Amino acid sequence: MKIGVIGAGAVGVGVCNYVLTLGMASELVLLDRNLDKAEGEVFDFQHTAALTFSKNTDLIATDDYSALKDANIVVLTAGAQIQHGQSRLDIAEINARIGVDIAKQVEAVAPNAILIVVTNPCDIVTHFIAHNTHFNGAKLISSGCVIDTARLMTIVAQRVQLDPKNISGLVVGEHGSNCFIPERSLGVAGQNLDAYCEHNNLEKFERSELLTSVQQAGFEIFHRKNNTAHGIAASVFRIIQAIVVNERSVLPVGTVIHGEYGLDNVVMSLPTIVGKNGAESVLSNAFDQSEQQALSNFAIQISESVAEVARLTGLKA
Repeated sequence: MKIGVIGAGAVGVGVCNYVLTLGMASELVLLDRNLDKAEGEVFDFQHTAALTFSKNTDLIATDDYSALKDANIVVLTAGAQIQHGQSRLDIAEINARIGVDIAKQVEAVAPNAILIVVTNPCDIVTHFIAHNTHFNGAKLISSGCVIDTARLMTIVAQRVQLDPKNISGLVVGEHGSNCFIPERSLGVAGQNLDAYCEHNNLEKFERSELLTSVQQAGFEIFHRKNNTAHGIAASVFRIIQAIVVNERSVLPVGTVIHGEYGLDNVVMSLPTIVGKNGAESVLSNAFDQSEQQALSNFAIQISESVAEVARLTGLKA
């Protein structure tokens, strides 16, 4: 398994760390336009081989896309980071251009790779890659709401004082503010969330407050350290693991939607089976009427943003 990571920032390096520690790849390529940075990270990682008992992965640092030739999975983390005072549309315009340019270079050497897009806004960047390259369908994945779902599980777990892996639930929609928590997905240790709280003498969760906490988590981290990295890197690795092991796990990754839930030509995170072929299929879920309406409203807002970015960049949409 050959895995490429584009961008030697905190998220890209974090993804590399997971891949190396758990021995997921025979070859790992870290590509950054700052070759010194990529080489420094790889040189540093090489010393871990004497201390861990995972597979001895062949590590490559480069600024040359040809090193990604025949990669099975490529993770795109490179791009501009939003600055204080910038709008979401500002960063979307910049990173849509960057994302498409990078994806075209990857396509030239690894056209059969599964491309995982992390660069924010990841769903909009994914949309433009889909329409301006041949990456599409199961082979093109936005990291989407996997991190939002992890935040949901953690917030609930902290309140009920359990391991987050005992919490079930999904966040769907667009990564960021245009998302919601399907009511039927929420549970604790096999029980409905409200029932669990009632039976264990715990205060019930106010749903709007819970969603706000999930939506604000990234901002709270950003305001304190000017980036979010650890959770994002772990969520990307979760996707990689599902592909490498062919788990067929259900994850809320973003894909281009064509007809599911009455939506079309929009990248949105929905319950999706992820396996060796990538994002293999979007599952049907029993959303209630208000949830279905929320999805439709989000799709309109995302499409409006896409149209404006297309106008500003000249990219196909």
